[in-house]
Parts: sequence; C-alpha cells; structure tokens
Amino acid sequence: MRDGPGLLLRDLIDTDATLMAIADALAVADADIIVLTRFDYDASGATLRAFADLVDGGHAHLKALQTNAGIPTRFDMDGDGRLGEPEDAQAYGRFPGQEALAVLSRFPINTAGLRSFNDHLWRDAFDGLSVEADAGLEVQRLSSGGHWIVPVILSGRKALQNLSLLVGHAGPPVFDGPEDRNGRRNRDELALWTQIIDGLGSPFLFMANTNLDPERGEGYRASMAEFLALDRMIDPLRGRITAHWIKPGPMRVSYILPSAEFQIIHARVEPLLEGQQHSLIIVDLKLPETALP
Repeated sequence: MRDGPGLLLRDLIDTDATLMAIADALAVADADIIVLTRFDYDASGATLRAFADLVDGGHAHLKALQTNAGIPTRFDMDGDGRLGEPEDAQAYGRFPGQEALAVLSRFPINTAGLRSFNDHLWRDAFDGLSVEADAGLEVQRLSSGGHWIVPVILSGRKALQNLSLLVGHAGPPVFDGPEDRNGRRNRDELALWTQIIDGLGSPFLFMANTNLDPERGEGYRASMAEFLALDRMIDPLRGRITAHWIKPGPMRVSYILPSAEFQIIHARVEPLLEGQQHSLIIVDLKLPETALP
C-alpha cells in the first residue's frame, strides 16, 4: 500500500528492499495460488505483473481486484464538516485503488465467473445502521476491502472443476466512537461472507483478512467464532497469531479456511518479515479425487 496512485509500481520497478523481501518469501513458499491484500490496484494490471515478475514463480494467471477504498461518496461520511477526505470515501482511502486485492495463480482463472459483492448497500444488509443514524447511508456500501469470488479451474477426472476463492479484506472494527459504526460494519462484512458461502457450491477456499479475532481485541468476537465454527469449512490454524501489533497486541485476523472436502497436508504461519505487521500464511491442501467430477 502506498499514499498515491502509481507509487507501488514505481517502488517495484526500483526493486524496493521491503517489496523484494516479500517477493522472496513468496518464491520460497512456492504456492500455486497467492492472495495479496492491501495491494494497490491499477486498471492496466501493470503493478501486479511487476510484482509477479519479482516472485518469478510461474504464476501465469493474474487478477487485480478493486475494493471500495478511496471511491468518493460526495458525502461528509464522518460528519466533521469537510468533504473529500479519505474518511469520506466508500472505505478509507486516499485514492481509488488503494488497499486493493490481487490473485496470482498457476491455475487458469475463469474470468467469466468472477463475482463482486462490492456494490451491495449497507442499508440493504442485515441490521445495518438506520437512515437517521448516518448521513450518506443511502450510498454507503457494506464492503470496505472487498468481497470477491474468483474461480480457478482445476482438472478433474472427467471434466473441469471450478475452485472458488473467496477473497477479501474487511475494515477494522475500531477508529470510531460510541456509535460503534466501524465495529458493526466489520461484523456485517463477515455476515455477508456467511451469506455468500450459504449460496455457494464446493469446493472453495476462504482467503481473507477479516480484521477480527475470535478471542482478542475489539469487535464482535463472537461473530468470528461462529464463522470459524461453520461446518462447511476446516480451520487448519486454529488460534495461531497472524498480526503482530504493539497495540492492541498480537491477534489472529487473516485466514485460509478450506471447504470440508479438502484434506490438510500441512499448515503454518511464517515468521514475521522485518518491517511487517502481518505474517504469511501457508496451507498445503489435497482435494480427493472423489471430490472432483
């Protein structure tokens, strides 16, 4: 993530040391599918191609996914009397495309099957805020860091099979006041994932940062615990810390959760890279032949 459009691409071209360290770690991990959160988006895909070149892992299939960060609302969403600030966007961001998502895959991506839920209005979902409670609610989208279904194509015994990647990044349940606006939005972003999974076939992989720990920190922790207990998914890294903050402290906020058809071969959280707050999560999976057509 950078503070202006094009700056991440500039730093990739300049082989920034921090970005090189991340690319090297991903190269060592040698994963077939990589999901990146808070990766700045550009419509041409040049930034993602430059990063994939640094990883150099044979990920021929790339998809950059925009989120709601930085998209203007033209409302004073935080009620401070000023317009056009990062807080007034659909989700906090200094420009459209900041803090977006990306997928690098060795499997083909079924682009025709891509689905985004980013334009769902919060007022139409669950028990979101009332119109009286918030200015701009008539345009406020629920999703902050994105809700995407990205189908990748696996070869079965007799046919091709889509593996659905559920990719996203929720806003944090903090940085608000007693109205708990961000906490409730974070909770409802998670509830949208539950709704998506309820209507989804198998197999699938949930690969997202929910910004919510089932045991620690602020937010609706019970909602995260209930989500992790869904019988359609496996939790291969139960209780493992993924975010290393001084304040509010170490927490689990990023998840890889395979659907129940998968067998877990190995799962681990990598040591934190210097200068980073989030660890790389790696899960090795096997999809039994009986789960494929």
